[in-house]
Amino acid sequence: MKKITFLGAGSTVFAKNVLGDCMTVDALQDFEFALFDINEERLNDSEMMLNNLKKGINSTVTVRSYQDRKEALRGAKYVINAIQVGGYDPATITDFEVPKNYNLRQTIADTLGIGGIFRNLRTIPVMQAFARDIKEVCPDAWFLNYTNPMAVLTNIMLQEGIKTVGLCHSVQVCASDLLESLELPTDHIQSKIAGINHMAWLLEITRNGEDLYPEIKKRAKAKQKSTHSDMVRFELMDKFGYYVTESSEHNAEYHPYFIKSQYPELIEQYNIPLDEYPRRCVNQIEEWQHMRDDIVNDQNLTHERTHEYGSYIIEAMETNKPYKIGGNVLNTGGLISNLPKNAVVEVPCLVDASGINPTYIGDLPEQLAALNRTNINTQLLTIEAALTQKKEKIYQAAMLDPHTAAELSISDIISLCDDLIEAHGDWLPTYS
Repeated sequence: MKKITFLGAGSTVFAKNVLGDCMTVDALQDFEFALFDINEERLNDSEMMLNNLKKGINSTVTVRSYQDRKEALRGAKYVINAIQVGGYDPATITDFEVPKNYNLRQTIADTLGIGGIFRNLRTIPVMQAFARDIKEVCPDAWFLNYTNPMAVLTNIMLQEGIKTVGLCHSVQVCASDLLESLELPTDHIQSKIAGINHMAWLLEITRNGEDLYPEIKKRAKAKQKSTHSDMVRFELMDKFGYYVTESSEHNAEYHPYFIKSQYPELIEQYNIPLDEYPRRCVNQIEEWQHMRDDIVNDQNLTHERTHEYGSYIIEAMETNKPYKIGGNVLNTGGLISNLPKNAVVEVPCLVDASGINPTYIGDLPEQLAALNRTNINTQLLTIEAALTQKKEKIYQAAMLDPHTAAELSISDIISLCDDLIEAHGDWLPTYS
């Protein structure tokens, strides 16, 4: 029996989305869905939910949870990764609260910035352990990575020799969400997106062959006169010429322009939600207590296929019917020719039975490549820090982070890194 293994299956709602999608696909009905999570209670919840869903939509897949990770992986053809190392408490709390001692504020802290660096450092050893198991028990498996920080973790798995693609939610909704927010039609749209994860660029957008950017920019400029949730992205588009895929709360901390202790008025001016991710975590924990019975014990649970890429990728590989995605892949051969070749980039990819086939983009507009490179610098040094386990590489990654460097002195950055290393304790390996 073919197998899809889901690592981090205790993420019950996300497991419902991705594996529920797979249950709707005719070509995947003979698969086993192998579930693994270190939280046994949440793992059991997900197994119960998926079995109820299986009955509700008349699927013939097999759902099975595993206590042993290696056995869950054994013989898998596809591995879906959705883990979070350290969870909200203590790891995310640490990522936000320790930097506040230095007056360094964040919004999401799951991709870049000081929080993103340390999220990487505690996750990379776990990913390396996954890679060791995969090479032993399912060496030909495709690894579909949904875990952030996307670019670095995907890069690590590729360096380990695992067939990997990084998958994000922002690419497939970027154009439609933008148009809807500006009250523009969303039918007959053609778009082209490329860059790096969370900072890919809407390079082209047309409707029936007509360039929509002039009207988009006109309406966006008018909308900036009132407060709304996308003010950072509209400002970036106004000044750099293109719309960026990921949300304004994310992009507020990827650049040195928006969260500045010297100019506190910018927070209100750009409607920036500081500490947004901890707030979401608390809300999700509270909501789960209320919704658990509804989603886990519902005997009539149903599902409609979502826009998540996972099931479409697996279906394309199984049926050899091509499907286009925005995937995170190594910049091999210079897919984006003015970004480093050892970076992971987000580009259109064609998926079929031969695997993931990325498309060549060429040069990005130089200002966009320059913005991407500021983030890639920190990504590559974070990888070097994890592989060498040298503190100086952590310091260098943080010193090159745009937001951190704009706020703190070199000595404060080093001190902050030391404080975070101490606060994370056993969640990190020992750095020399």
